[in-house]
Amino acid sequence: MHPSFGNTVSEIGPSAGHSVGGSPAALDGAWRDPKRYAWLLGILVPLLPFIAWGLASLTGLAVFWFAGPLIVFVVIPLLDFAIGPDAKNPPDAALARLEDDRYYRWCTFAYLPLQYASLVLACWCWGRSELSLVSKVGLTLTVGCVGGIAINTAHELGHKRDNVERWLSKIALAQSAYGHFYVEHNRGHHVRVATPEDPASSRFGESFYAFWPRTVAGSFVSSCEVERKRLRLVGSSFWTWKNDLLNAWAMTVVLYGALVVAFGRAIIPYLLVQAVIGFSLLEVVNYLEHYGLLRQRGADGRFERCLPSHSWNSNHVVSNVFLYHLQRHSDHHAHPTRRYQALRSFDKAPNLPSGYATMILVALVPPLWRRVMDHRVAAHYGGDLSRANLQQRLQRDQEGATGISDRRTPSSPVARSTGRFRCPGCAYVYDEREGHPREGFAAGTPWASVPDGWHCPECGVRDKVDFTPID
Repeated sequence: MHPSFGNTVSEIGPSAGHSVGGSPAALDGAWRDPKRYAWLLGILVPLLPFIAWGLASLTGLAVFWFAGPLIVFVVIPLLDFAIGPDAKNPPDAALARLEDDRYYRWCTFAYLPLQYASLVLACWCWGRSELSLVSKVGLTLTVGCVGGIAINTAHELGHKRDNVERWLSKIALAQSAYGHFYVEHNRGHHVRVATPEDPASSRFGESFYAFWPRTVAGSFVSSCEVERKRLRLVGSSFWTWKNDLLNAWAMTVVLYGALVVAFGRAIIPYLLVQAVIGFSLLEVVNYLEHYGLLRQRGADGRFERCLPSHSWNSNHVVSNVFLYHLQRHSDHHAHPTRRYQALRSFDKAPNLPSGYATMILVALVPPLWRRVMDHRVAAHYGGDLSRANLQQRLQRDQEGATGISDRRTPSSPVARSTGRFRCPGCAYVYDEREGHPREGFAAGTPWASVPDGWHCPECGVRDKVDFTPID
């Protein structure tokens, strides 16, 4: 075990950001992020097509068009192995300052213009008749890697409260034609994660090749159900520009249409293939993030709150830098609105043996994946696999699958003196005076009129019953 694994957080809570043995400098707010400038390495990913084009042009070697998969699946795993993991956490005193530092936001913002510049370059290259088919295939794989990792950038932006960041999230998703991820991930996956009802949580014994069609189709259907229910509460039909699915998909239609007009119909097959590669890269990451992990049901029929034990984590530094701390997945599910630079490692989170780049390759070989992971799932549950998310559990709890259930649960206490109620997960406040028109609750809607199965619109982690009145 890497020596830095000792500096982890043992529980989720308001003050769960402690670093064990923190120095006085850390405690008085003088702590500095040691990876502050390493986050800029993330913008190397959208530059991969430019790197491929430049090297192939200089050398005449077609192999350089495959720079994307070579760097992502060969170079990064080797660097992960060489540098290893680091589970050190920022101290509590530094969290607010980290969250407010706009430098980290610009690190993610910078990805998008480079992403689209590389896509335009690729379309220009695909449209050139002198470029060989092998070269075009290599470029397609490279662009697919850019689009897939762009979904991770969209993931970071889409969880934020700022409307600009949310729209940028949809723009980042347009390349891979996966705009429904914006709805399904935030309002579906985060509600149902590590349960049989979640199409994005893989089951023990399920291969990636069985998981892929289930999650691709299931996530699409679920996103439509979730958005249809939200729009019904607003009093609108599904066919409106207020529909986050339609306006996200429209971005893809406009983008692809403009590229085809500019570079010709010959680029269409490559555009479609790179999109499939992109969202498949997302889904293989989904596959390994929650494999076999299950939240247990309580006596009230509700699934337990998502805990560090319900996500596979990895603290391998290189992959984390390129993926904006996506691998610190337990803290993300506990605090979805928390920015990547402030995410922490947890003692009780099960850990993958390597970073995501390596584990993706393992997942593509089912016998190897099961040999590496099945005994880890069994050990996590003390040998009792009845507590795991098993492949045999194919039944679907309909009320849990729609994002907002109609199940009656004990209502939160009503404090009529203030009419304000706080989510204990992300501190979102429902104010009766303001309501939440986007969710269908007009200004003046009393708390008692909000459905008991309603989930926090910001984090998706907590239900109405979890909210606490503000005295």
